[in-house]
Amino acid sequence: MIAAYGVANLLQSVAAARTDLHQGFHPMLLLRLGRHKSYLMGVGCQFAGFALAFFARRDLPLFLVQSAMAAGLGVTTVLGVLILKWKLPRTEVLLLLMLTVGIAALVLAAKPSPSRQLGMEGVAGLAFVLVAIGVVGFFAGRLHGAPGSVVLGSLSGVAFGAAAVASRPLASAHSITEFVMDPLSYLLIAHSLVGQLLLGLAMQRGSTTAAVAAMDAAGAVPAALIGLLVLGDGVWPGREWLVALGFVVTLGSVIGLSFYAEPQHHHQLQPEPAHRAHTPKHLEILPASHRR
Repeated sequence: MIAAYGVANLLQSVAAARTDLHQGFHPMLLLRLGRHKSYLMGVGCQFAGFALAFFARRDLPLFLVQSAMAAGLGVTTVLGVLILKWKLPRTEVLLLLMLTVGIAALVLAAKPSPSRQLGMEGVAGLAFVLVAIGVVGFFAGRLHGAPGSVVLGSLSGVAFGAAAVASRPLASAHSITEFVMDPLSYLLIAHSLVGQLLLGLAMQRGSTTAAVAAMDAAGAVPAALIGLLVLGDGVWPGREWLVALGFVVTLGSVIGLSFYAEPQHHHQLQPEPAHRAHTPKHLEILPASHRR
């Protein structure tokens, strides 16, 4: 799951950098991104990661699975350095190491157990969150630069977190019929599509690392709390402090990454000057310092 999400983030970032900047919250962006093979491959990797995460949530608590998804950011960053020649400041290296320590603490604290079922109140709550994300995303789509990456990435994380909450009880379904008849299935799909659109917008507006870090932070914390309070997620006795430590370190790391991360690609909001109109596409995803 971690490897699949890491590769997906990188491939979708490449496609977002090569797609004309989209100014608003509109599904047309997904159609434009879909013209790029790298985006379609990234979506395929993301679907694989989502499927693996879905089955992991059948027995593992959300605070572990959602936090482990953040480790995909490390894979994305390493691949970006090796393949796309991204710069990796020392502070970012330290934060990635802290992220690993935080996830390791959560692994040691997690107690496997089946999920409780959500009642109609929970289903209604997820539907309300979907509408709220859509409304806020409509206005947040007008933001640019690092603020746009962080805000849109955070909204994307909330949507994916809501999808995770829906999938935890769904993973215990005993048949396809039970799965299809459950309203959580359709909320899962809707939240995933909205999250995918918001993530594409976030990656267009500056730093891939900032967008993904904000997404991971916003997707992990609310889902983990709901899992502990509502879905019956378990912690090994005496290891509650590890959960607290792991969450503090993990959340601090992803917030730090969103703060320190430098933009990896930039979109021109105005038409480019004539002498830059023919910049090769493969240079558009590199930092300005790498362009010659």
